[in-house]
Amino acid sequence: MITDKRIAELEKTANQIRQDIIEMLLMAKSGHSAGPLGMADVFTALYFEIANITPETRGEPDRDRVVLSNAHICPVLYATLANRGYFPREELKTLRKLGTRLQGHSNNHFGPDLPIETSGGPLGQGSSQAVGMAIAARANAKRNDVRANGDSPLPVWHTWALLSDGELDEGQSWEAIALAGKLNLRELTAFVDRNNIQIDGFTEDIMPLEPLADKFKAFNWSVVEIDGHNIQEIVAAADKARAIAENPTVIICHTIPGKGVDFMENKFEWHGKPPNVAEAEAALRELRTLGGQIMSEHE
Repeated sequence: MITDKRIAELEKTANQIRQDIIEMLLMAKSGHSAGPLGMADVFTALYFEIANITPETRGEPDRDRVVLSNAHICPVLYATLANRGYFPREELKTLRKLGTRLQGHSNNHFGPDLPIETSGGPLGQGSSQAVGMAIAARANAKRNDVRANGDSPLPVWHTWALLSDGELDEGQSWEAIALAGKLNLRELTAFVDRNNIQIDGFTEDIMPLEPLADKFKAFNWSVVEIDGHNIQEIVAAADKARAIAENPTVIICHTIPGKGVDFMENKFEWHGKPPNVAEAEAALRELRTLGGQIMSEHE
């Protein structure tokens, strides 16, 4: 079980990631604010505690696969990877610049240096990509069962897919979800960012998703619903998903878009908008204050 001390460390890291997101977006003068801020806790837990991948094992064939389907929230991915030690934090300043590795949608054109498995952009495709990776891991495991003694085992892994609630409007998402359920694809876990917004407004106004948990259950998925800002719940849900042997698992993460910045929280207008100088300064002041509170609460 994760300790209180470790939770405090991860909360501090998530706060730093949020500050990095604000600074990146300010320098880029474009990009998405609400989603990255809202998913900082999930990404922190995933890359620092859950997934079987580290900077030292980034290219290993049996590393876990992490698929970011809603690739427009990539500032949180980049900030997480930098804080995890995959590349210098100074590089975060190159977000959305010409020639940078840190493009406005994450892509896998840079080899094993960045542990980015897919190229994103068109919403809905990541679910299919993740299903394919999970099927490949299962195929390797089955081949290992019949290989001769002494043969080197084929790599196997767990696949973690990160999906937005808005992209579940895409029919392709549900085709992949249906296939994973049909195959009882226990090698796959999906995190759904249930922040209730998309670029045009609130999800339940644009295209209602509820009852979302029941829909996944109807496709033969196990469902865990959590507070997406509670590190202990995130880690516990991932542990539960790994232990489920019958079918794939979806972890529905109830999050606050723009989390940590009062004037951004729960406002869909911040889905695809960066802060200006004054807004960034106000956001950073608030986040730094929150960071200090995190430390004092756990001393």
